[in-house]
Amino acid sequence: MNRQTTARMLVSGLHASGLDWIVPDWPAPAHVGALVTTRRGGVSAGPLAAMNLGRKSHDEPSALAENRRRLAAFLPSPPIWLEQVHGTAVATLTRETAILPAPVADAAVTRERDVVCAILTADCLPVLFADRAGAAVGIAHAGWRGLAAGVLEATIAALAALGAHREDLVAWLGPAIGPTRFEVGADVRDAFCADDDGAATCFTPHGQAKWHADLYGLARRRLTRSGVTRVSGGGGCTFTDEARFFSHRRDPQTGRMAATVWLTRE
Repeated sequence: MNRQTTARMLVSGLHASGLDWIVPDWPAPAHVGALVTTRRGGVSAGPLAAMNLGRKSHDEPSALAENRRRLAAFLPSPPIWLEQVHGTAVATLTRETAILPAPVADAAVTRERDVVCAILTADCLPVLFADRAGAAVGIAHAGWRGLAAGVLEATIAALAALGAHREDLVAWLGPAIGPTRFEVGADVRDAFCADDDGAATCFTPHGQAKWHADLYGLARRRLTRSGVTRVSGGGGCTFTDEARFFSHRRDPQTGRMAATVWLTRE
């Protein structure tokens, strides 16, 4: 099954179910599947309505379980969730990982078929990776801390350890807080500009000692510097699109969306 067929099947299934979840439009190779949820399509209530997938959101256990079941129905196997800590650790996933405690990591890679890499976000940037040979995939949770500390670079290195070549990688940037809403202080700007003077172009002054930061732009710079030049996605804003996305900056009590990527079988 080629990538276009996989994508078409996902899109068709989502349409039939009345869901607006996202099937990435990116030049991924054959045998790669990817899917990103929105806040629609679940059973959670209140500020977590409706498709909350985050265990730490204090959701009703039955609602969370049902939401995760609905997601798994579109995947070849249940996602392998991570214990995310805004760091740079990368978990290399196998089928055996699914029966172990959640890895403490903010990124995951695999070369095993039907093993689903997944992260949770609600403003932070999900970044999906695949190599053009279709031998490995990866995913990273890139909030500003992880992004500045090198989570994308660590994910690329982990993919290289699985046999992927940096120049053959493609990446896709999922929904995140947009550049007109992500207000940060001098500490964030300094963290990015310390080793990249050009990163200053991704910050717009906004009040005294405050800036608006462009996560998409910062991620693209990091990817380009690491040799990944085929980058798709990067648009929209989780903060402003309240109907479609959860946003921690907008709503301190909120749910989490999932981004997933996997290698399909032949």
